[in-house]
Amino acid sequence: MSHLLFLLVRLQATLVVARGRRDERGDVPGWVLVTLMTVGLVGAITAVAQPQLTRMLSNALAKVQ
Repeated sequence: MSHLLFLLVRLQATLVVARGRRDERGDVPGWVLVTLMTVGLVGAITAVAQPQLTRMLSNALAKVQ
């Protein structure tokens, strides 16, 4: 009976530790996903609008000089 009690206590301790680890790791994939999506959006917008952005920057710099 004491062996069964020991196993139950050990199982509970393992589950508590596993739950704590899972909670800590839960934020990282979301953060990484947001970062990668942002990079993708900036890359896509830059690819589509690069000529217009270059023209706008050139015009702005020409007005300053």
